[in-house]
Amino acid sequence: MYKRFIGKQSNKVKNTVERGMVKRFSEAICDPHPIFIDEEIGKNSKYGQNIAPPTFPRVFEYGEIEDLELPQKGLIHGEETYHYERPLLVGEELYCYSKVKNYFEKQGKNGLMGFFLLKRYGKDSEGNIIFTEEQTVIITEAVRKAMSV
Repeated sequence: MYKRFIGKQSNKVKNTVERGMVKRFSEAICDPHPIFIDEEIGKNSKYGQNIAPPTFPRVFEYGEIEDLELPQKGLIHGEETYHYERPLLVGEELYCYSKVKNYFEKQGKNGLMGFFLLKRYGKDSEGNIIFTEEQTVIITEAVRKAMSV
Protein backbone atom coordinates (compact mmCIF):
# COMPACT_ATOMS: atom_id res chain seq x y z
CA MET A 1 0.00 0.00 0.00
CA TYR A 2 2.79 2.47 0.91
CA LYS A 3 5.83 0.62 -0.44
CA ARG A 4 6.28 3.16 -3.24
CA PHE A 5 7.12 5.81 -0.61
CA ILE A 6 10.10 3.94 0.88
CA GLY A 7 13.16 6.17 0.62
CA LYS A 8 11.22 9.37 -0.13
CA GLN A 9 11.77 12.37 2.08
CA SER A 10 10.21 15.74 2.76
CA ASN A 11 11.69 19.15 2.21
CA LYS A 12 13.60 20.64 5.17
CA VAL A 13 11.68 23.03 7.41
CA LYS A 14 13.30 25.58 9.73
CA ASN A 15 12.09 25.33 13.34
CA THR A 16 13.05 27.31 16.43
CA VAL A 17 13.21 25.93 19.97
CA GLU A 18 11.12 28.77 21.41
CA ARG A 19 11.23 29.50 25.14
CA GLY A 20 7.46 29.96 25.49
CA MET A 21 6.73 26.74 23.63
CA VAL A 22 9.22 24.81 25.79
CA LYS A 23 7.50 26.14 28.91
CA ARG A 24 4.02 25.21 27.66
CA PHE A 25 5.24 21.79 26.50
CA SER A 26 6.91 21.00 29.83
CA GLU A 27 3.70 22.01 31.63
CA ALA A 28 1.59 19.88 29.28
CA ILE A 29 3.68 16.77 29.95
CA CYS A 30 3.72 17.57 33.71
CA ASP A 31 7.50 17.91 33.82
CA PRO A 32 8.27 21.47 34.99
CA HIS A 33 11.97 20.68 35.56
CA PRO A 34 13.87 23.94 36.17
CA ILE A 35 16.39 23.15 33.39
CA PHE A 36 13.50 23.63 30.94
CA ILE A 37 11.95 26.81 32.33
CA ASP A 38 14.11 28.65 34.88
CA GLU A 39 16.52 30.97 33.05
CA GLU A 40 18.92 31.24 36.01
CA ILE A 41 19.14 27.44 36.34
CA GLY A 42 19.74 27.23 32.59
CA LYS A 43 22.56 29.81 32.69
CA ASN A 44 24.26 27.92 35.52
CA SER A 45 23.86 24.49 33.91
CA LYS A 46 26.57 22.69 31.94
CA TYR A 47 24.75 23.79 28.75
CA GLY A 48 24.85 27.50 29.68
CA GLN A 49 21.16 27.86 28.86
CA ASN A 50 17.82 26.10 29.09
CA ILE A 51 17.16 22.90 27.16
CA ALA A 52 13.95 21.34 25.82
CA PRO A 53 12.33 18.13 27.09
CA PRO A 54 13.37 14.99 25.19
CA THR A 55 10.05 14.57 23.36
CA PHE A 56 9.85 18.24 22.35
CA PRO A 57 10.51 17.50 18.63
CA ARG A 58 6.86 16.35 18.44
CA VAL A 59 5.92 20.03 18.01
CA PHE A 60 8.26 20.64 15.06
CA GLU A 61 7.24 20.85 11.43
CA TYR A 62 8.90 18.29 9.16
CA GLY A 63 7.62 19.20 5.71
CA GLU A 64 5.51 17.16 3.36
CA ILE A 65 6.44 13.99 1.53
CA GLU A 66 5.00 14.44 -1.94
CA ASP A 67 1.73 12.52 -2.54
CA LEU A 68 1.85 10.81 0.89
CA GLU A 69 -1.49 10.94 2.66
CA LEU A 70 -2.00 8.93 5.83
CA PRO A 71 -5.56 8.68 7.17
CA GLN A 72 -6.54 11.28 9.75
CA LYS A 73 -8.33 8.72 11.98
CA GLY A 74 -7.87 5.13 13.02
CA LEU A 75 -4.08 4.92 13.06
CA ILE A 76 -2.32 3.20 15.95
CA HIS A 77 0.83 4.73 17.44
CA GLY A 78 3.10 1.68 17.52
CA GLU A 79 6.46 2.87 18.76
CA GLU A 80 8.60 5.99 18.94
CA THR A 81 12.26 6.37 19.85
CA TYR A 82 14.58 9.38 19.99
CA HIS A 83 18.34 9.53 19.68
CA TYR A 84 20.22 12.70 20.62
CA GLU A 85 23.75 13.83 19.89
CA ARG A 86 23.11 16.60 22.45
CA PRO A 87 20.09 18.31 24.05
CA LEU A 88 18.01 20.87 22.17
CA LEU A 89 18.98 24.36 23.31
CA VAL A 90 16.33 27.02 23.85
CA GLY A 91 16.62 29.62 21.11
CA GLU A 92 18.42 27.49 18.53
CA GLU A 93 17.18 26.90 15.00
CA LEU A 94 16.93 23.43 13.53
CA TYR A 95 16.19 22.15 10.05
CA CYS A 96 13.84 19.18 10.22
CA TYR A 97 12.64 16.64 7.66
CA SER A 98 11.10 13.17 7.45
CA LYS A 99 12.06 10.08 5.48
CA VAL A 100 10.03 6.90 4.90
CA LYS A 101 12.24 4.04 6.10
CA ASN A 102 9.97 1.07 5.42
CA TYR A 103 6.47 -0.25 4.93
CA PHE A 104 5.43 -3.87 5.45
CA GLU A 105 2.30 -5.83 6.26
CA LYS A 106 1.56 -8.58 8.78
CA GLN A 107 -1.48 -10.70 9.42
CA GLY A 108 -3.02 -10.02 12.84
CA LYS A 109 -6.06 -11.29 14.75
CA ASN A 110 -8.22 -8.59 13.19
CA GLY A 111 -6.87 -8.80 9.65
CA LEU A 112 -3.96 -7.48 7.65
CA MET A 113 -2.09 -4.62 9.31
CA GLY A 114 0.30 -2.18 7.65
CA PHE A 115 3.42 -0.98 9.47
CA PHE A 116 4.67 2.41 8.30
CA LEU A 117 8.15 3.32 9.57
CA LEU A 118 9.11 6.99 9.47
CA LYS A 119 12.40 8.57 10.54
CA ARG A 120 12.62 12.25 11.37
CA TYR A 121 15.79 14.32 11.50
CA GLY A 122 16.76 17.59 13.17
CA LYS A 123 19.98 19.26 11.99
CA ASP A 124 21.71 22.46 13.02
CA SER A 125 22.60 25.24 10.56
CA GLU A 126 25.92 23.50 9.77
CA GLY A 127 24.10 20.29 8.80
CA ASN A 128 25.04 18.30 11.92
CA ILE A 129 22.39 15.86 13.12
CA ILE A 130 21.19 16.90 16.58
CA PHE A 131 18.44 14.30 16.93
CA THR A 132 16.60 11.56 15.11
CA GLU A 133 13.17 10.19 15.87
CA GLU A 134 11.89 6.87 14.59
CA GLN A 135 8.23 6.06 14.72
CA THR A 136 6.04 3.17 13.70
CA VAL A 137 2.45 3.83 12.66
CA ILE A 138 0.10 0.87 12.39
CA ILE A 139 -2.69 0.93 9.83
CA THR A 140 -5.43 -1.57 10.69
CA GLU A 141 -7.36 -3.54 8.09
CA ALA A 142 -10.52 -1.56 8.86
CA VAL A 143 -8.69 1.70 8.09
CA ARG A 144 -7.09 0.17 4.97
CA LYS A 145 -10.51 -0.92 3.69
CA ALA A 146 -12.01 2.51 4.35
CA MET A 147 -9.16 4.09 2.38
CA SER A 148 -9.77 1.94 -0.70
CA VAL A 149 -13.48 2.84 -0.91
